[in-house]
Amino acid sequence: MPPALSNCLAYPTSGARKRADFLLATTRLQGTSLSPSLPAPLAAAPPRYNSRGRGAMPVVAASPGQPSSTADAPPLQMMTTTRLERGSLLVGGRELLARAPPDVTLRAAVADDAPGAAFLGARAAAPSSRHVFSVGTIAEGWRWLSLFRLKIWWMTPKTGAGAAGVPAETQMLLLESRNGAEGEAVYALMLPVLDGDFRASLQGSTENELQFCFESGDPDVQAMEAVDAVFINSGDNPFRLIKESIKILSKVKGTFSHIENKEIPANLDWFGWCTWDAFYKDVKPVGIEEGLKSLCDGGAPPKFLIIDDGWQEVVDEFKEVDEAPAEQTVFAERLVDLKENDKFRGEVCKNLGDLVNRIKGEHAVKYVYVWHALLGYWGGVRATSDAMKKYNPKLIYPVQSPGNVANLRDIAMDSLQKFGVGIIDPAKIYDFYNDLHSYLSSMGVDGVKVDVQNVMETLGHGIGGRVALTRKYQHALEESIARNFKGNNLICCMSHNSDTIFSSLKSAVARASEDFMPREPTMQTMHIATVAFNSFLLGEIFIPDWDMFHSKHESAEFHGAARALSGGGVYVSDKPGVHNFSVLKKLVLPDGSILRARYAGRPTCDCLFNDPVMDGKSLLKIWNVNNLSAAIGVFNCQGAGNWAWSAKEISHIPTSINITGHLSPSDVESIEEIAGDDWNGETAVYAFYSCSLLRLQKNQSLQVSLCTMTCEIYTISPIKVFGGAVRFAPLGLTNMFNSGGALHSIASTVDSSATTIQISRIPGRFAAYSSARPAICRVDAHDVEFSHSDDGLLAFDLSDGSPQNNLRNIEIVYTAS
Repeated sequence: MPPALSNCLAYPTSGARKRADFLLATTRLQGTSLSPSLPAPLAAAPPRYNSRGRGAMPVVAASPGQPSSTADAPPLQMMTTTRLERGSLLVGGRELLARAPPDVTLRAAVADDAPGAAFLGARAAAPSSRHVFSVGTIAEGWRWLSLFRLKIWWMTPKTGAGAAGVPAETQMLLLESRNGAEGEAVYALMLPVLDGDFRASLQGSTENELQFCFESGDPDVQAMEAVDAVFINSGDNPFRLIKESIKILSKVKGTFSHIENKEIPANLDWFGWCTWDAFYKDVKPVGIEEGLKSLCDGGAPPKFLIIDDGWQEVVDEFKEVDEAPAEQTVFAERLVDLKENDKFRGEVCKNLGDLVNRIKGEHAVKYVYVWHALLGYWGGVRATSDAMKKYNPKLIYPVQSPGNVANLRDIAMDSLQKFGVGIIDPAKIYDFYNDLHSYLSSMGVDGVKVDVQNVMETLGHGIGGRVALTRKYQHALEESIARNFKGNNLICCMSHNSDTIFSSLKSAVARASEDFMPREPTMQTMHIATVAFNSFLLGEIFIPDWDMFHSKHESAEFHGAARALSGGGVYVSDKPGVHNFSVLKKLVLPDGSILRARYAGRPTCDCLFNDPVMDGKSLLKIWNVNNLSAAIGVFNCQGAGNWAWSAKEISHIPTSINITGHLSPSDVESIEEIAGDDWNGETAVYAFYSCSLLRLQKNQSLQVSLCTMTCEIYTISPIKVFGGAVRFAPLGLTNMFNSGGALHSIASTVDSSATTIQISRIPGRFAAYSSARPAICRVDAHDVEFSHSDDGLLAFDLSDGSPQNNLRNIEIVYTAS
C-alpha cells in the first residue's frame, strides 16, 4: 500500500533564473572502508588471582549526614557527572537507581571528555567464582531496551520498565527518561563488561531489584570485589552515547577496538553466495559450480563465496554406541584432519585448491571463504587423531552457567555438554589456527567464517576461567588471520557473549543474530527486528552481518530491503536455479558489486524503546546514510510472529494488521553530517515502491501505512541551492533499494555554462530533484532523453556502456527562464 503523505511543503513560484552551471561530482563508493589503521598490539592477559583488592576510586554510597564527593562541584558538572549519594545513583541530574546497598561502589572512568562515565562495582563478604550483587531498583520514569542472550549463542532485544523485567544475561541496558511525553530526554547506558578474569551481566529479580552477575567460570578463580564490572554513561543522544562509550571502554580496557580502528574486509562491497541453506552439509563441488553459474547467468554474479559446513573431515563417534537422536550427536562430531574430505578430492576436483582455482577462473569469484568452528568443529577435535595429537587435545565436558539456562536452552549446547568437547591445549591453539589457515591459504582460500565461538565460556573450569580462555583463543585466531590472509578476512559467528565481544581487537565482522531460517515463517519479522536492534551495540565494534537469505521466498523483498540498509554484506543461500532476480537486481549491480551504506543500520531513536514485533502498533524504522543522502526503511513486523521469550506475556496479534506511523528527515541521526554547513533544512524524499517524491523540512513528517510483512524505503537527500537559483538534490539509482549508495561527491562552479555530474559507470535509472527543468542532459557527451515532472523529479536512463574508467560524465544544462 503506498504511504499517505502529509504536511508537505508547497513549491515556491519560480522567478527568473540566471543562467548557471555547477559541477556535481557524483560517484559510488567502491571497495572503500573505514580507517584501515591496525589496532594496537595484543595486550597481555590479566593475571590469575584468587582474591582482589585493587584500588578503586573511593566514591561510595554516602551515609546520611556525609557530604558526597561532588558536593562542591559547580551545577553544570553536577548535571553531567555520575554520582552515588545516599543509596541513589544519579546520571544527567536524574535518579537512575534507588536504594542501592552500601556495598555498591562507583569509580570514575577517567575520561576528560565524558565526565559522566563511571564503573559500578560491589564488595562481597567472602571470595567466590560467582557473585550476584544488587545495585538497587530502577527509579520511576525510566524505560529500557535490553540486549540479552536468549540462547547461549545469540542476543535479542526486549523493552520494558522496572527492574523485575530485565532478563538474565542482559549485556546492554539503554534507559530513557523524559520530562513529560515530549520533554527533554536523558539516556543512560549500562554496559556489563569484563573485569580482570571476570565477566558481568545484568538481570532483574522478583523483588524488583537490578542485579549484576559477576563470574569467572572457574571455581579456582575467585574474587571478593567487583571494581569495574558495569560501565555507566549518560547523554542526550543514544547514538552518540553508545559510540562515545565504546570508544572510552576500548581505551580503558585495551582488550578490544572500536570499529573505526579496524581493517574492513573488501568482500563486503561485493554480492555473495553461501552454500549453507542451499545444500546444508551435503555441499559438493558440482553443486557449488551449478549455483555460481545460475546466479551469473541471471545477471547477479557472486564475487564472494562461503563454502559452509560440510567440507571438513569429521567423525561421529556416538552413532553406534549411544541411542541419542541424530540431531544431538551431529553436534558432537569432531575434526580428524585439517584437510578437506573426500567429496573435495576425486574426479571432479583433485583437492580444494583445484576447485577454488576453477571457481575464480571460470566464475570470476574474487573471494572464497570456508567455514570452521572455533574449536575446529562443533565437538572440537578427535583427541586420538594422528593429525591432532601435536596440539595436545583433551576431552572436556562443558559446564553451563545459570545464565545460560535461565532463558532458552540450546540443543547444540546440551549435546556438547552430554558428549564432551575435544579442546586444544590453549598453549597450542595458535599453532592449530596457523596450520589450518596456512593450508587453506595455500589452496587459494581468502578467509574464514568461524562459528560456535561462545562454547569457550563453558570450558574454562580448571584452566583459568571463561574470560582468560576466550581471550587466548580469540587473539590467537586474529593473529593467524593476519598472518595467513589478506584484508582481515574473518566473519565471527555464534559469538554474542561479552567475553568475545570485548576481546575482539581485530575482528571486524560479526553475525548480528541467529540464522535466517527459510522454513520458519514466524521468524522472518523477528529476524529483521533482532539484527537492527543488536546492531545498536554490535555496530560500534563490528560490521554487523545480517546473514544470508533466500531471494525466492515469501519474505524475500522484506529481507532484501533490510539487507540494503544493513551497512554490511549482502549474500544469499539460494539453491541452484531457484532465484528471484527481480529482488536480486535491486541489490546487485551487473558487475557483482553492491551499494553498501556507510554505517550499521539501526532503529531510529523513536523506535528504540518500542516492540516492533508484538505490541500491535509500532512500525520499525531503520536508518542509514550514504555519502550524499540518507535512507530510512520502514517495516511492518507486527502480526507475523512472536518473540520466543514473550509469547505468554503479550496478547494475541492478528495474522495481518495495518499499522500507520510517521517518518521525518530528523529520524536520520547523521543527516547534518552529509548536508553540510550551508543547508537550510529542506530535503527531497523519494519513496522506492510508490515512486513518489516530495519536499520536507527536517522536522516535518509524512504518514506511512503498511500491512504486515510489507515495507517502504525512503531516500532522503538534502536540497542545496546552486547558482543562487536552482535547488538540486541527487537521489541516485532509483531502481536500487539503496538508491543513494551510487553517489559519492558533489561540487559546483558558476561560469554560465552547464552542470556536470560524475557517477560510476553502472546502468540504471538516475534521478534527482531539480526545481528547474534542464534544457539538455548529456551522458558521456551524448544527448539523452529525460523527464522532468511537476514535483521536480528529473530522471533518465544510464546504459551499460563500455567503460574507459569507473566514471561517466553527466551534463545538465539550465537556461535562463
